[in-house]
Amino acid sequence: MHEHVVHQGPLIQNYPELFGPGILERIVKGITEAREGGVNTIVDATPFDTGRDVSIMAEVSRKTGVNIVACSGWWMKLPDYLAGNSPDLFADLFVRDIEVGIAGTDIKAGILKSAADYGGVTSDGEIMLRSIARAQRRTGVPIMLHSFAAGQVARQQLAILQDEGVDMKKVVVGHSNDTQDIEYLTWILDQGCYLGMDRFPGSHLSPHARTETMKRLIEAGWADRLLPSHDISMIDPLAFSPPEVRDIVQNRNPHGYLYLKKVVFPWLREMGVTDAIIDRLCVDGPRQFFEET
Repeated sequence: MHEHVVHQGPLIQNYPELFGPGILERIVKGITEAREGGVNTIVDATPFDTGRDVSIMAEVSRKTGVNIVACSGWWMKLPDYLAGNSPDLFADLFVRDIEVGIAGTDIKAGILKSAADYGGVTSDGEIMLRSIARAQRRTGVPIMLHSFAAGQVARQQLAILQDEGVDMKKVVVGHSNDTQDIEYLTWILDQGCYLGMDRFPGSHLSPHARTETMKRLIEAGWADRLLPSHDISMIDPLAFSPPEVRDIVQNRNPHGYLYLKKVVFPWLREMGVTDAIIDRLCVDGPRQFFEET
């Protein structure tokens, strides 16, 4: 529900040697392994300003048979020459991505994204929140928020979306498992939103701590609103990163998009979570999120 099959697409197209030999083949190999492990649909949460490339995504999807949902929206900061524009300007662009196609193709976006981080909602961030809110109201496509859980930034983000009239059932607050503050997470759920439990194995908290948080929310009756994922890319790290950096990344997660299935779900089973509930996390919850009306 939150991955990055391809980010830095323009960098790949212009300077593929930075990523080492066979970059496309390596992406295809990783996604094929995920499909063989039971993953048949991936939401690629990469908007254009963090390197979306739908042509690569489409080729990977064709070669692997995995459905890849493309993203529209804007991650964070606007360039100076665009700052201060009306949200309607950007909403029109995002609606085109959804209804016509992205970058001159017929590939249509299936989710909208905006971001705020440790600084809270900036002036640019508010423009983008209002833009994706208006695009959502016009198209019905759901919203994914990059948020900063430790600062409870979703309180600001959701207030703006609510001011724009967005149905909170169409919103997932990402990176919610960066905190173990159950009171804050329950507040988000009480608004009607979903929680993106989408940083496994992650770096701010241990993966086991993240799993314990998910278990507590499941016990509280929220299994239908939890969307677990990894938020990782198939192409990290760069080929020219120091070996110790590559080793850290690879050792932290040797399983790619199967880390949840191979590590986290066994932990949940040990904690008493049934396979039926795990299916709700991976199948029923995502389907419900996209089908909410």
